[in-house]
Amino acid sequence: MSAIPLIAAAGLVPQAGRIFAAVFAALAAASLVGQWLKRKKGAGNAVIANLNARIYAWWLMTLVLLAAFWFGKTGAVVLFFLISFAALREFMTLIYRRRCDYYSMAACFYVLLPVQYWLVWREWYGLFAIFIPMYGFLLLPIITGLSGQTEDFLARAAKTQWMAMICIFCLSHVPALMFLHLDGFNSENNILLPMFLIAVVQASDVLQYIWGKLIGGPKIMPALSPSKTVSGTVGGIASATALAALLAPITPFTHAQAALFGLLICLMGFFGGLVMSAIKRDYGVKDWGSMISGHGGMLDRVDSVCFAAPVFFHFLRYFWS
Repeated sequence: MSAIPLIAAAGLVPQAGRIFAAVFAALAAASLVGQWLKRKKGAGNAVIANLNARIYAWWLMTLVLLAAFWFGKTGAVVLFFLISFAALREFMTLIYRRRCDYYSMAACFYVLLPVQYWLVWREWYGLFAIFIPMYGFLLLPIITGLSGQTEDFLARAAKTQWMAMICIFCLSHVPALMFLHLDGFNSENNILLPMFLIAVVQASDVLQYIWGKLIGGPKIMPALSPSKTVSGTVGGIASATALAALLAPITPFTHAQAALFGLLICLMGFFGGLVMSAIKRDYGVKDWGSMISGHGGMLDRVDSVCFAAPVFFHFLRYFWS
């Protein structure tokens, strides 16, 4: 049995099965190249070792995505609930400095996180869209104030608000895409919307890295992200925009509309990566964590998606439904 029927047997629509089959084929080719380079350059080559670690991590992440999408909408909600939990843990580990802030941190984990994803699962758009920006933003400084500690109060409250916004609210928009009802688009195919988002944004990140290594040149924002070059950024975003246009048949968009959406979410992903890098530089760390070998922490993988997902979701919600 070929790869596509096997993937289709997982309960995915045919287009999703073909996308996963193509990704697995690309990863298999990349693995062969990585092993060939390892034998040619030697196991001690740091660049090749990093490349193979990244390829291995992509295998793992793609399999996790496949497993989640296998179970449809519920699987996607559970997966991104767990991703938000891991992202919260990494963010909290970096910014948590005072014991008096324990209860505001706990509120993020045990109140805001489960309620937000429950609202997504229930498709309760009216409350899902305002729960954290309104109720969460009011609740967190109240809890911080009840600690009785006024030193750096505004900064401490803002940190927990920002953590909830990025790690919970923004990421929850990825599974929320599966509950949209778009004009001229069968809702049974909604699984293709988060796949389009993730594929384009992650491809942009990878292609920026590849173009940057191939061409080199001046850095685009060395203070925030020392590894990003002008050539890598332009080449990666342009290539990912072209990929978005090619993926138009799995979306409700024309090729031109898909390209414009691809450009939009690639730009948001790029700026999101810069913002999250600025936070890391402020705290003097290179990665958010070490959960994913070759990729740092969970937030290092989803920082671009955090900024792209809500913009993509609300554009679709207001202009295609």
